Amino acid sequence: MTLHLPNPDGTLRTYEPYPEPLRHTMPLPGSAFTSRTVFSAAHVVADPYADTTPDGPAAVDWDATLAFRRHLWSHGLGVAEAMDTAQRGMGLDWPTAAELIRRSAAEAKAAGGRIACGVGTDQLTATTATLAEVRTAYEEQLAVVEESGAQAILMASRALAATAKGPDDYLEVYGHLLRQAAEPVILHWLGPMFDPALDGYWGSSDLDTATDTFLEVIAAHPDKVDGIKVSLLDAQREIDLRRRLPQGVRCYTGDDFNYPELIAGDDQGFSHALLGIFDPLGPLAAEAVRLLDTGNTEAFRGLLDPSVELSRHLFRAPTRFYKTGVVFLAWLSGHQSHFTMVGGLQSARSLPHLVHAYELADELLLFPDPLLAEDRMRTLLKLHGVDQ
Repeated sequence: MTLHLPNPDGTLRTYEPYPEPLRHTMPLPGSAFTSRTVFSAAHVVADPYADTTPDGPAAVDWDATLAFRRHLWSHGLGVAEAMDTAQRGMGLDWPTAAELIRRSAAEAKAAGGRIACGVGTDQLTATTATLAEVRTAYEEQLAVVEESGAQAILMASRALAATAKGPDDYLEVYGHLLRQAAEPVILHWLGPMFDPALDGYWGSSDLDTATDTFLEVIAAHPDKVDGIKVSLLDAQREIDLRRRLPQGVRCYTGDDFNYPELIAGDDQGFSHALLGIFDPLGPLAAEAVRLLDTGNTEAFRGLLDPSVELSRHLFRAPTRFYKTGVVFLAWLSGHQSHFTMVGGLQSARSLPHLVHAYELADELLLFPDPLLAEDRMRTLLKLHGVDQ
């Protein structure tokens, strides 16, 4: 069978899908990795039958959403829940995120899976918040995560970015939260390429100055910081930052452009992982890390390096819309029955973008059932008026 795929100029080209099934179809042993701690930031599956609007409350298909998390745990991956991959601030409202946290944490306990959950301030209107309201909002969400039994990830806050007048405000808010956290947390630095509202986070648009403030927060409370997640898409900056961390504080790469080299590391250290791209790459990523567990860095890179082209495509500017490609690949892979997203975000990427994502994923043999992926791709093309 062949597909007729559209070029950006409106012409069609013939594509021959790979007929081989996914080499990673069978779940790998679920035991923990020994060399790295690895989280997949997981997407949510929308309820396609819900009568919703883009700015209304999110409607989630809970069965499919939790099944996808069990899929990740079956491969030994941890789940980073209610993060930006789950469309926090882009369709997933706080009441639904709180329910997601509670349900996923309970599911993790039943499955024996590792889970960490995002703590933010998205119940606030960023332009009207005070510092006291920011602290209270963070505390409310931190309580939900801790009561669920999950590890907390203190996410960057749009409200704090809009309210803080300088580095001291960040030091005060984060110090307050870390002092009361029951267990060590992960601090998340999400760059403006993922969310333009976070420009100037840590009190400065100069990244060197912002890094100094970030490290000051950690240095004041090293016993309360399990690690940091860095999502700046700058490999050298991440390497420089992880070399300055206090002993025992981990660096979890969030760099979806350079993750193989950062996880592999160098003679001075390495990064663990908390990545959105490990949502569609879950089985492949797990197989690669198990090779790294044996000390075979070359095989790890050989398996994971070819996936970077797909990741860079999904996360290309405007990067914040990468979720559309992630959910699209979940649909093609059979993890959900539809290509619908909360907030209507399935329309955020063009047909040519999705077509190329399909080609790259197909070449990586990512699809458990290539014929299903081909059939669903054919359906999408027909809906867009592309004759087959």
